[in-house]
Amino acid sequence: SIMLNSITDGLLCCLMGKTTNAVGPLDSVESSNGYSFMEVKPGRILRVRHSAPPRLAPEGAEEPQPPRGTVHCKRRITVYRNGQLVIENLGDAVRSEILHCHSSSAEPNSTVELELSDVAGQAPAPGATGTPGCATREAAAAPGKRRKRKPKKVITIDCKKQITSCKGTHSDVVLFFIHGVGGSLDIWKEQLDFFAKLGYEVVAPDLAGHGCSSAPQIAAAYTFYALAEDMRAVFKRYAKKRNILIGHSYGVSFCTFLAHEYPDLVHKVIMINGGGPTALEPSLCSIFNMPTCVLHCLSPCLAWSFLKAGFARQGAKEKQLLKEGNAFNVSSFVLRAMMSGQYWPEGDEVYHAELAVPVLLVHGMHDKFVPVEEDQRMAEILLIAFLKVIDEGSHMVMMECPETVNTLLHEFVLWEPETPAGDGQG
Repeated sequence: SIMLNSITDGLLCCLMGKTTNAVGPLDSVESSNGYSFMEVKPGRILRVRHSAPPRLAPEGAEEPQPPRGTVHCKRRITVYRNGQLVIENLGDAVRSEILHCHSSSAEPNSTVELELSDVAGQAPAPGATGTPGCATREAAAAPGKRRKRKPKKVITIDCKKQITSCKGTHSDVVLFFIHGVGGSLDIWKEQLDFFAKLGYEVVAPDLAGHGCSSAPQIAAAYTFYALAEDMRAVFKRYAKKRNILIGHSYGVSFCTFLAHEYPDLVHKVIMINGGGPTALEPSLCSIFNMPTCVLHCLSPCLAWSFLKAGFARQGAKEKQLLKEGNAFNVSSFVLRAMMSGQYWPEGDEVYHAELAVPVLLVHGMHDKFVPVEEDQRMAEILLIAFLKVIDEGSHMVMMECPETVNTLLHEFVLWEPETPAGDGQG
């Protein structure tokens, strides 16, 4: 059970980085190698990799950015008592030229009707059938006619978003990378190195119980809300004017949470194999509900299962990537607590439909944890979404295909919508 040891080594490296008897939260202890230790609560310490390039010009001394890429996000979301969700896009945010789609169906005033209960079995979205493309929200009739009843809830979104290119030379841009269950900030090594070399400020934390962060021995420390508050503390510590959130798997949920909480600070979101826009609820009949001692005995089998399901191939290279990425190297207790703590009823389809931020969805086609239909569903629900499918990738696509992923991420970071005609732009 080499891969699923307790994270004693991680705790030791944390203890060496800071004092353990601090009374109040530390701001952070910066180290020379780019790693910091941040005390989000007394005794709850996260390792953070933070890389900020030296700035020649003082903060705010850059040339002002022209007001390009302004998008009018206007949509009406109606939830009916029979479980039907109707999304009416009323602004210009879904114009086909803004989405770079060739389909003429993504016009303003389009309507999406979806059954809230029917997550599976969705028709494939255009451009998401194995070749990189972008999914549009087509006017699709939901199964079964909508009963003419009073709606249960109506939500109106009406705001203007300025979506600009974010270059490494911009001092107000920060990229946040958040990993999922069993991962660590090391899974992002290729992305962190790539963007740091381009001059970007990058931030990547280890979730509690993962990597070199502290691992409290109480299950309540690993609920969605506890981890989300940790990520809020990290975000508030490092956020600037334009922040881009990149999440993988479970980490996508924390990106969505932060984008919802800080709409004016979150500029773009990237979701890698994050799954569908459904509320989180732990599975009742899961292997992770077994006692910790049983999970510990099964750890070699679990590690092999993760390798098989998380990678398109299971060779020496993949095993080495898993080792280098410090992935699936968490204690059985933490693993069990993480899986049973995935309770987030607010994070439903309406919650996702309210997001007025551009989102890039990246999906590894061979992913056995998250079917492509879930990311297609997410693309249908979101207001401004691009879905890119990587044929040769699986769940750990950022480790398997780093060059492809880095290129996609960089293109999206630099993406700026063309200003619609008539907005006074030349």
